[in-house]
Amino acid sequence: MAVHDLADDVRADRATLAELLSELGATILALTDPDRDGTLPDGPGDLTITVGLGPRVLTVLEPGLPGAEELPVFAGDEHIAPERRGGDMLLSLHASDPTVLPAALAALRARLGEAAVARWAETCFRGPGERTVSRNPFGHLDGIVVPHGEDELDEHVWRRGRLQGATVCVIRRLRLDVTAFAALDTREQEIVIGRHRRDGTPLSGGAPTDDVDLEARTPDGQYLVPARSHVRAAHPSFTGSGLMLRRSYTFSGPELDGRPETGLFFVSFQRELATFVRTQQRLDETDDLQRFVTPTGSATFLVLPGFDEDRPLGAGLFT
Repeated sequence: MAVHDLADDVRADRATLAELLSELGATILALTDPDRDGTLPDGPGDLTITVGLGPRVLTVLEPGLPGAEELPVFAGDEHIAPERRGGDMLLSLHASDPTVLPAALAALRARLGEAAVARWAETCFRGPGERTVSRNPFGHLDGIVVPHGEDELDEHVWRRGRLQGATVCVIRRLRLDVTAFAALDTREQEIVIGRHRRDGTPLSGGAPTDDVDLEARTPDGQYLVPARSHVRAAHPSFTGSGLMLRRSYTFSGPELDGRPETGLFFVSFQRELATFVRTQQRLDETDDLQRFVTPTGSATFLVLPGFDEDRPLGAGLFT
C-alpha cells in the first residue's frame, strides 16, 4: 500500500470554500470511477482519496465544529519546523499501485488551482499484513488494538448528528532511531513494546490479537507486561478515552545532512480529539519507547463524511 499525504494552506471565504469542496468532490468521483475519467490509463484500481479540513478553516466556518481544536504541544514538539505543523486541507491518497498516485494528485492540484498552496507532503508505504496489523520500522507488529466491527466504529470513530460519518484525524510524523532500537536484543525490545516480536502475542500470554492482561504477574509479583512498556502506557484503561483506529506507514529517505532517515507516519481516527491527546500525554510520561522517537510533524483535521453526486463533499458544513 502506497500513500501520499498533502496538507495545503487554503485561501477562501465561506462561499468559495463550499464551491471549492464541491468541485474537488466531483473530481474525486471522476478519478475513482473507471468509466468516467481517462486521467488514469489503467483505471483507478483501489485508489481512495480522503479530504480533511484543519482547525483554522473550521474555526472560520463555525468555531464550535468538531475538529476546530488545535493539538497541544507534546514532548519534543518544540523542535518541529513550523512548516511541518498543521494545514488547512488534507488530501490523502492511498493505492496498492503507487503509479496511480502522481496523476491523481496532479488532477486534484489542478482543480484546487491558486486557492491552495502546498504546506507539506509525505509519501510513504505500508507493508503486507492482515486487516489493520503490519510491521513497523522497528520490526514489530503494529495496529493490533483498534475498534472492530460497525458497533465499535460507531462508538469510537464516527461522528454523529449533523456531520454523521465524519471523524477527527491526527497525523504525527515520527523519526525513529532504528539503529539504537535494533541494538537491543530481542528480549529487551519485547520489554519495551510489551508484545513478542515474532507474532505480536502479549507478554501476558494469549493469542496475537488478544488485549494485554495488565494485572498478570510473575510468581515474584512483577508485571508480565512491564510498567513502562508501550502497550501498557497506551492502554485506554489508563486514560479513560476511547479506541483509535490507527494506521501506521513507513517513510524512508535522506535528511538534509545526508544521513538516512527512517520513521513512522502515524495516522489515527477518533470521534474526539481528546482520545489521542490523553493517550499521547501518557506516552510522554511513562513510555520507554519514546526515547527512540523524535516528532518531526504534527497535524489534525476533520475528515469529511462520504459524498456523492447528490450530496457534495462537505455539504454538512454549510447547512
